[in-house]
Amino acid sequence: MGKKRIANQEGTASEGQSARTGARTPKKKISAGTLHVEATFNNTKVVFSDKKGNTLFWSSAGSLGFRGAKKGTPFAASKVGDILGDKAATLGIKEADAVVVGVGSGREPAIRAFMAHNIEITGIKDMTPVPHNGPKPKKPRRV
Repeated sequence: MGKKRIANQEGTASEGQSARTGARTPKKKISAGTLHVEATFNNTKVVFSDKKGNTLFWSSAGSLGFRGAKKGTPFAASKVGDILGDKAATLGIKEADAVVVGVGSGREPAIRAFMAHNIEITGIKDMTPVPHNGPKPKKPRRV
């Protein structure tokens, strides 16, 4: 059996354990960053970084518990954007740029859910790779 955590009168935890709150205090003050959205047919991954490109936090539809074909849905992407918007709001972020990669259905819902937390999107850049001509086709079959 382990030690039980008992709260004192002041509301703090006893026996050397600290009470953990839901919102963390930021180590450094960040007011702007970049939101990277990778929307494929199978999943939606969203990463928030500072202006230098250092990742602050990330999430994906698979990490939230969506499995199989549900990971690629717009609803799953909106939940991912909502989680990251909540984390960004606790850090005090006011504005962000958005970089979108991929052709999945979660491109727009992830950004809209992120914006719902009073964070202004200053610009959206689509960095989806587009082939100019693709690979060389096969030679015709000789019979």
